[in-house]
Amino acid sequence: MIQVGIAGGAGYTAGELVRLLLNHPKVEIKSIMSSSFAGKNISEVHQDLVGCALQFTETIDLNIDVLFLCMGHGKSQAFMEEHKVPSSVKIIDLSHDFRLKNNRQFSERTFSYGLPESNKKSITSSNSIANPGCFATAIQEALLPLAANTWLTSDVHINAITGSTGAGQQPSGTTHFSWRSGNVSVYKAFTHQHLGEITETLVQLQPQFANELHFIPVRGNFTRGIFATLYTKMDQPIEEIKEAYAAYFKPHPFVHISDSPIHLKQAVNTNNVILHLEKIGNKLLITSIIDNLIKGASGQAIQNMNLLFGIDETTGLKLKASNF
Repeated sequence: MIQVGIAGGAGYTAGELVRLLLNHPKVEIKSIMSSSFAGKNISEVHQDLVGCALQFTETIDLNIDVLFLCMGHGKSQAFMEEHKVPSSVKIIDLSHDFRLKNNRQFSERTFSYGLPESNKKSITSSNSIANPGCFATAIQEALLPLAANTWLTSDVHINAITGSTGAGQQPSGTTHFSWRSGNVSVYKAFTHQHLGEITETLVQLQPQFANELHFIPVRGNFTRGIFATLYTKMDQPIEEIKEAYAAYFKPHPFVHISDSPIHLKQAVNTNNVILHLEKIGNKLLITSIIDNLIKGASGQAIQNMNLLFGIDETTGLKLKASNF
């Protein structure tokens, strides 16, 4: 069994991680650290885990095989500075701290960027993973085949709406129910922090890519999921484009191409990416949907763990969506 530790156990991503790992056939959760809730039962914070006997601990047991860091941005690096994690322990970080190339070297560790659909070979040979951001995942999956075929020759225009869980568990002025319900708003237009990792991946696949990504992130009035639409100028006919997407994603079990228009509930509560392609005039419209807490965070982290330990990447993640 893979022995697992989780640092920063009180947030949404940690709660989702625990829920999924409890049903993983090859995992045993050894400790879940939360200094704020040490000694309390997990279900007191993550109430969907009622019946789970695990408790939060004040410190992390590092006699484990893999450590998941589920802390806020900037806190993972601080944690690693304070704790000497043995080199034998694999790390999967869900924060922004090690995603960009300039930040992937920390002490004697080199973090690999953990998007399996673009970086599987590097992930499987690594011992430290920087899990991608949720917006970054939905957007990159939509563009990977274009970059791989050097077809990204124009600016890309992106609009993506995310559920309130993307902002974390701690309430704020733009996340509490009375503000979010029945409401939609734009934030960080053209400047969102995920643009850096998206661009680095596209350049990795298409080194000459130098066009702009015009990204408008939107807060949605629902709890989970990301619905992204992207468009760019494209000369290739739609059938050639669809063939390129099918070929690129053939080795990747979680990405599905739909011939029909898609809606968010098809991906929520799964580790799937669902894409729809449509050509209108000289523009290619791509729709991309994911669950921000699963493929956009904890599910992808488990997918990376599976790859690190040489087991089928779908293990523990064969989840089904519901329309209800």
